[in-house]
Amino acid sequence: IARALVADPEIILFDEPTSALDPIATASIEELIADLKKQVTILIVTHSMQQAARISDYTAFMYLGAMMEFGETRQIFERPANSQTEAYISGRIG
Repeated sequence: IARALVADPEIILFDEPTSALDPIATASIEELIADLKKQVTILIVTHSMQQAARISDYTAFMYLGAMMEFGETRQIFERPANSQTEAYISGRIG
Protein backbone atom coordinates (compact mmCIF):
# COMPACT_ATOMS: atom_id res chain seq x y z
CA ILE A 1 0.00 0.00 0.00
CA ALA A 2 2.83 2.38 0.90
CA ARG A 3 4.55 1.78 -2.46
CA ALA A 4 1.33 2.49 -4.33
CA LEU A 5 0.78 5.76 -2.46
CA VAL A 6 4.27 7.05 -3.29
CA ALA A 7 3.20 7.29 -6.95
CA ASP A 8 0.29 9.59 -5.97
CA PRO A 9 -2.30 7.50 -7.86
CA GLU A 10 -5.82 8.54 -8.74
CA ILE A 11 -7.07 4.98 -8.12
CA ILE A 12 -5.83 1.95 -6.17
CA LEU A 13 -7.02 -1.60 -6.89
CA PHE A 14 -7.22 -3.99 -3.94
CA ASP A 15 -7.75 -7.64 -4.93
CA GLU A 16 -9.06 -9.53 -1.89
CA PRO A 17 -7.11 -7.25 0.49
CA THR A 18 -8.03 -9.14 3.64
CA SER A 19 -8.25 -12.75 2.48
CA ALA A 20 -6.77 -15.17 5.03
CA LEU A 21 -6.40 -12.44 7.67
CA ASP A 22 -7.74 -12.69 11.19
CA PRO A 23 -10.62 -10.39 12.23
CA ILE A 24 -8.35 -7.87 13.99
CA ALA A 25 -6.04 -7.50 10.98
CA THR A 26 -9.08 -7.32 8.68
CA ALA A 27 -10.55 -4.48 10.75
CA SER A 28 -7.23 -2.61 10.59
CA ILE A 29 -7.02 -2.91 6.80
CA GLU A 30 -10.66 -1.87 6.40
CA GLU A 31 -10.03 1.18 8.59
CA LEU A 32 -7.02 2.10 6.46
CA ILE A 33 -9.08 1.71 3.27
CA ALA A 34 -11.85 3.88 4.75
CA ASP A 35 -9.28 6.61 5.43
CA LEU A 36 -7.67 6.26 1.99
CA LYS A 37 -10.97 6.54 0.12
CA LYS A 38 -11.22 10.14 1.31
CA GLN A 39 -8.14 10.95 -0.79
CA VAL A 40 -8.08 8.48 -3.69
CA THR A 41 -10.53 6.28 -5.56
CA ILE A 42 -10.44 2.73 -4.21
CA LEU A 43 -11.54 -0.31 -6.21
CA ILE A 44 -11.91 -3.52 -4.20
CA VAL A 45 -12.44 -7.02 -5.54
CA THR A 46 -13.96 -9.19 -2.81
CA HIS A 47 -16.11 -12.25 -2.34
CA SER A 48 -17.10 -11.01 1.12
CA MET A 49 -20.53 -9.42 0.93
CA GLN A 50 -20.16 -8.26 4.52
CA GLN A 51 -16.93 -6.45 3.71
CA ALA A 52 -18.44 -4.84 0.61
CA ALA A 53 -21.40 -3.65 2.68
CA ARG A 54 -19.12 -2.22 5.39
CA ILE A 55 -16.60 -0.26 3.34
CA SER A 56 -17.91 0.46 -0.15
CA ASP A 57 -19.92 3.38 -1.43
CA TYR A 58 -20.76 1.67 -4.72
CA THR A 59 -20.98 -2.02 -5.61
CA ALA A 60 -20.82 -3.92 -8.88
CA PHE A 61 -22.09 -7.49 -8.92
CA MET A 62 -20.34 -9.71 -11.45
CA TYR A 63 -21.74 -13.09 -12.48
CA LEU A 64 -20.16 -15.45 -15.01
CA GLY A 65 -17.90 -12.67 -16.28
CA ALA A 66 -20.66 -10.11 -16.82
CA MET A 67 -21.59 -7.08 -14.74
CA MET A 68 -25.13 -7.78 -13.66
CA GLU A 69 -25.71 -4.67 -11.57
CA PHE A 70 -23.92 -1.51 -10.44
CA GLY A 71 -25.09 1.13 -8.02
CA GLU A 72 -24.90 2.52 -4.53
CA THR A 73 -24.03 -0.24 -2.09
CA ARG A 74 -27.07 0.32 0.10
CA GLN A 75 -29.37 0.10 -2.93
CA ILE A 76 -27.71 -3.09 -4.19
CA PHE A 77 -27.99 -4.83 -0.82
CA GLU A 78 -31.45 -3.59 0.19
CA ARG A 79 -33.28 -3.38 -3.14
CA PRO A 80 -31.35 -5.13 -5.92
CA ALA A 81 -32.80 -4.48 -9.36
CA ASN A 82 -31.43 -7.66 -10.90
CA SER A 83 -32.74 -11.14 -10.02
CA GLN A 84 -29.22 -12.65 -10.16
CA THR A 85 -27.99 -10.03 -7.70
CA GLU A 86 -30.86 -10.77 -5.35
CA ALA A 87 -30.21 -14.51 -5.62
CA TYR A 88 -26.54 -14.02 -4.71
CA ILE A 89 -27.24 -11.69 -1.80
CA SER A 90 -29.88 -14.04 -0.43
CA GLY A 91 -27.55 -17.04 -0.75
CA ARG A 92 -29.50 -18.92 -3.41
CA ILE A 93 -26.46 -18.84 -5.74
CA GLY A 94 -22.84 -18.31 -4.94
